[in-house]
Amino acid sequence: MNTKDREIFANLTIFPPVFVRLDGRAFHRLTRALDLKKPFDITFHASMRAVSRYLLEGSDLTPAFAYTFSDEISLYFRTLPFSGRVEKIDSVTAALAASALTIELGACEPLAFDARIIPAAGEFAVEYLISRQCEAWRNHINAYCQNALIEEGMTSREAAAALRGMQADAMHEMMFERGVNLAATPAWQRRGTLIYREECIKEGYNPITGETVQATRTCIRELEETPLFSTDEGVALIRSLTGA
Repeated sequence: MNTKDREIFANLTIFPPVFVRLDGRAFHRLTRALDLKKPFDITFHASMRAVSRYLLEGSDLTPAFAYTFSDEISLYFRTLPFSGRVEKIDSVTAALAASALTIELGACEPLAFDARIIPAAGEFAVEYLISRQCEAWRNHINAYCQNALIEEGMTSREAAAALRGMQADAMHEMMFERGVNLAATPAWQRRGTLIYREECIKEGYNPITGETVQATRTCIRELEETPLFSTDEGVALIRSLTGA
């Protein structure tokens, strides 16, 4: 009996381009275990960026770029590993991300990501990244407001109930009254971070001729301030990365 014949969805395949989105599982426990700073911890974000860079250049998965915020990473693939097998792509990508983040954080407890694949043909890559960046903004506002209420004595459940249904303008005003301008917080908190490959010129040494030479190499670029994807600048950048 060939047990492979009984493997459900083992041969389900997808064609590029696609996004693979990784989401941290139960990372609220990780926040407590590592005593991460709230509402945002710069060390944790640096670790998520490091994981994204690893997936781009050290994992042999070869995604074109990564976009990360909070406990989420979206990877864009023009070509797919494992002959496009969905089960394999999801499981290996999530496992590599979890292992890399465990090392980055020095965590003593197991970490896990879930993974899903989103087809991204045509202009959908632009729509997708705009929607994820909007989610980063909503997450940013809610995190600040919830943390403020908890610091004032509410439980997590009470704070969530108090914020439920509150409009963004009201949440802005709430934080402004507490001395925080949400529009002036660090860009990585508001917009996330985009990491991608680009060609760069590097100087080298030719031992035969003794000359300094220039060579074109692929470098990883990490923007200090990711643009708004909904602007002309943002759309142009996404199109340049996807080849759309």
